[in-house]
Amino acid sequence: MSDVEVDLQQPPQVQPSVHQMVSLSQGRRRHGLRRGGGGGGGGDGQTLQSSTQGTTSSTSVSNLPARFCPLSEGVEDNWTWSKRHRSKEVVLSGPNARTVHFHPNWSKGTAGVQGKRSLNNGRYYWELHVSQRVFGTSIMFGIGTKSARLHANAFRNLLGENEHGWGLSHKGVLWHKGVALLYTKRFRENHPTQIGILFDGIEGTLTYYKDGKCLGVAFRGLDQIDEPLYPIVCSTAAKTEMTLKCTMREFVNLQDRCRAVIMKRVRNSAQLEKLKLPTPISDYLGEVIDEMKPLRQVNPLEMCILNYDL
Repeated sequence: MSDVEVDLQQPPQVQPSVHQMVSLSQGRRRHGLRRGGGGGGGGDGQTLQSSTQGTTSSTSVSNLPARFCPLSEGVEDNWTWSKRHRSKEVVLSGPNARTVHFHPNWSKGTAGVQGKRSLNNGRYYWELHVSQRVFGTSIMFGIGTKSARLHANAFRNLLGENEHGWGLSHKGVLWHKGVALLYTKRFRENHPTQIGILFDGIEGTLTYYKDGKCLGVAFRGLDQIDEPLYPIVCSTAAKTEMTLKCTMREFVNLQDRCRAVIMKRVRNSAQLEKLKLPTPISDYLGEVIDEMKPLRQVNPLEMCILNYDL
């Protein structure tokens, strides 16, 4: 479907929240990930990891069991979208301006909006409910610095076009520094979906969830970024709508910071086993080990054949 499609459609049926679909074990409270298991389970049944380095109302989760949330011991974080840092083709609406409307009339380019929440040095999870208007060149979810562009007079993968952004396209491709990496299956077109994003500023990772399934770690090295990082979404498709439904944050303690320092020297499970640590400590350190193969870069020929759109 063209990015400028403007036919009116029936309002999408709201699907259950990720928090009503995901059941994470208590041992995975930090990332929803563990060795040999949780980090995988993507929409295509694969566990993937990127080698790319970092160089209309809010859903209340207070009444939901803690196991439904990746940050089960966190608190609600009531941030919203910035009215100042947005494209002229973005309209905000709903309670606390949490619903984003892209290209409300027709589309002639790419529009984006930045969240107000600064992410560095903490753990944050947010969930986006996307309307059934999933089509076109690129609908993207991720993070970026204040230098990331929020508008372009062309249909393009805006988030991740350079070093200022890290994004996932609805075509299942990760973008950073203009490099595309195969990550998961394409999203089903004209079908509503839920995207969860887990940012870990201590471990320096960004992890995506789709319709209740963890897709695995997408980006690493984000703890090395000195500039403030913010949530960003963008779209080329006309009349696209996203609603920020859940926002959580977790207080970072000294134990987590110590683990981050230790795991900079311990690269894999074999090295961890050589330390012969007590099982509880070994399990805690092992939560952040992800030894899956790096994602494969998309080559120019695939770009043309598979229509990933440079």
